[in-house]
Amino acid sequence: MSIKVTPLEQAEPRARDVAIGTFDGVHLGHRAVIEGMDTVLTFEPHPLEVLHPESAPKLINSFAVKRDVIEGLGVEELVVIHFDEDFSHHSAESFIEYALVEKLGARRVAVGENFHFGAGQRGTPAMLAAHPEFETRIQQLVEVDGETVSSSRVRAQIEAGEMAGARRCLGVPYMLQGEVVGGERRGRELGFPTANIVPDPRLVTPGHGVYAAFANGHPAAVNVGTRPTFDSKLGLLVETFLIDFSGDLYGQDLRVAFVERLRPELAFDGVDALVEQMHADVEEARRICADFTEAAARGG
Repeated sequence: MSIKVTPLEQAEPRARDVAIGTFDGVHLGHRAVIEGMDTVLTFEPHPLEVLHPESAPKLINSFAVKRDVIEGLGVEELVVIHFDEDFSHHSAESFIEYALVEKLGARRVAVGENFHFGAGQRGTPAMLAAHPEFETRIQQLVEVDGETVSSSRVRAQIEAGEMAGARRCLGVPYMLQGEVVGGERRGRELGFPTANIVPDPRLVTPGHGVYAAFANGHPAAVNVGTRPTFDSKLGLLVETFLIDFSGDLYGQDLRVAFVERLRPELAFDGVDALVEQMHADVEEARRICADFTEAAARGG
């Protein structure tokens, strides 16, 4: 990892080009804000988790995934504001003077046209543009398929299992990351050992079903759900079968990039019918991942 991650209070002033935002999902609208900037200023946790936890949205990305996606955009430094009750009372003007001018030495600032900041969300892009200490770029909203790209739109697509639509809005496949934990070992008994993740309840989870995906770069078939064929007590799991892979992943972080939903999660009459379907799912996932890799190599 080459991107530098810096808490705001530890940032050393230098001439920076700063993109500001929560950037949950780092979708195409966010990418347009970030383009050409060497620094991203973001908030952790999501401000709504502090201000209105009862209505805080499920997040699209964990911080680790967000960091890595932003690094892939060529950003040199990710500056993080620890957002808490105390910080929420800072006025918009104090945010500008302290964060942008004093700590970051901003020479250029980029925000989305709907960005608000400071106590009571009174800070606006126009307020930033009125400050002579830096140049302000206000990015207009981005549309995909005739509709504005937003985190709420992407969140709904993921929950519905619409991975192609989510990918068009994100610019990359939706990624979920978590630690591999022990399960009931049914997959191993059936010939399909899986690496299991218990989804973080703070994060959006793909709709129940079977998906073609990449897991730490390996083609995979993934089941998201509760295993209705069995009397399982484990609750919601993301079960990942890495195709043509052998190895022990327990205790390791697994990053799953979802490509396409194959089918809904189903209850089968017996194990034989389930195993037959699993073979078909794996072959379909293998084909889709190969086609996706080939298309990516062509730049498609």
